[in-house]
Amino acid sequence: VYGGIDGAVTTLAIVAGVAGAGLPNSVIVVLGCANILADGFSMAAGNYAGTKADIDDRNRIVAVEERHIRDYPDGEKAELREILLQRGLTGDILESAVNEIASQKQKWIDIMLTEEYGLPRDAPNPWRLAFATFFAFILAGSVPLAPYLLSLQNPFVISVIATLATFFAIGAIKSRWSLSAWWRSGLGTLMIGSIAATVAYLVGSAFQM
Repeated sequence: VYGGIDGAVTTLAIVAGVAGAGLPNSVIVVLGCANILADGFSMAAGNYAGTKADIDDRNRIVAVEERHIRDYPDGEKAELREILLQRGLTGDILESAVNEIASQKQKWIDIMLTEEYGLPRDAPNPWRLAFATFFAFILAGSVPLAPYLLSLQNPFVISVIATLATFFAIGAIKSRWSLSAWWRSGLGTLMIGSIAATVAYLVGSAFQM
């Protein structure tokens, strides 16, 4: 979703800005393609680096928990007992659960990561996230350029309409991970893209040759 929105926004901004400046369509194609490849790679690399940093921090926390379990087992058991107590376990069931979990170090650490630090149980895959970002950027970013690459009539109008439809579609898809209705999420993303395109077109018009 993030890669798709950014790809569509930045490429449409280039198309609108160049069109507003009255430059040839060939300039739009060159700048648009350069943006898709360079900015898409930059976003993927940034996503990879950020995810890798999160994994490194996760590994650091795991090492800390392993050291605490080794050096201060009673204190860590007390923390585990408090976590399970807040989950509703009491009495013999609570003690049995504490002892069972404490006998399996990896399960113990997983629970501490989730409950104490708010981290997901499984670490993300930086390569998969980077590829997903790059693919989404390329796919959505190609929409504003397609009318120019296909040499269609009135390419700017078609580009804007197709990209705005893409904004709405991305927003609607984004609603799967939110509480917003699909049409409201779609309209919100559509508004963001429309503002970006309008600003770029007006800036380009100011430098019209």
